[in-house]
Amino acid sequence: MISTDDIVFNAADGLVPAVIQDRNTKQVLMLGYMNREAVRMTLDTGKVTFYSRSKQRLWMKGEESGNVLHMIRIQKDCDNDALLVEADPVGPTCHTGNTSCFHEYTYDVPPESKSSGSLAFLDDLEHLLYERKQKMPEGSYTSKMFHKGRDKLAQKVGEEAIETVIGVKNSRVEFTYEASDLLFHLMMLLVGENMKLEDLVQELQKRHK
Repeated sequence: MISTDDIVFNAADGLVPAVIQDRNTKQVLMLGYMNREAVRMTLDTGKVTFYSRSKQRLWMKGEESGNVLHMIRIQKDCDNDALLVEADPVGPTCHTGNTSCFHEYTYDVPPESKSSGSLAFLDDLEHLLYERKQKMPEGSYTSKMFHKGRDKLAQKVGEEAIETVIGVKNSRVEFTYEASDLLFHLMMLLVGENMKLEDLVQELQKRHK
C-alpha cells in the first residue's frame, strides 16, 4: 500500500503531479495535482481528490458534476515524484463532456509515417480524420463530408450499412470492401460528434461486466 511518506512532494508548493488513467481502456483521462492531504483523502474515500491550484483547496473530481473517479490503485514513478492513478470513471472526465481531457490532437509526424499494426492503424486513421476536420484541406473527400454536417454523415453510414448487408450475401471480397466503407464512414460520424472508437469500446466493456 502506498504511503504519503513514500512520495516526494515539490518543495515549493507541496504538490505532486498525478496522471489519471482509465483502468479498463488504459486511456489517459486527465492530469491533476495532489498534496499530502489529497493523497490521503483519495486513499481513505476511494474517490480521486486533487488540490486545486486555482481554488486553493482540496477538490474531489466530480463533486459538482457527479462524474467522480473511483480509485483502483496508485503507483509512483521511479523518482517517487509523480503518480499514476488507475481509476474507474463515472461519466466523462473532461468538463467539455469528452471522455478525456486529452481529446484534441497536435501533429508533428504525419500519421502515414508512423509504424503500426493492423488494429493500431485505426488509431492513426482516427487521428487523421480529426486533423482533416480541423484543417478542412481543399479537395479532400473527408473535408467535403464534414462540411455537409451530421445528417449527411449519418445518412452515409446508413447507406454503407445497407451495402454491407448486400455484400455479405454476394461474396467475401465484396463484403470486406463494403464493411470497410461502413467502418470508415462510422469513424467519420464519430469524429464529427467529437467521439472516438474508444467510446464505443468503453460501452461494450460496460455491457461485458
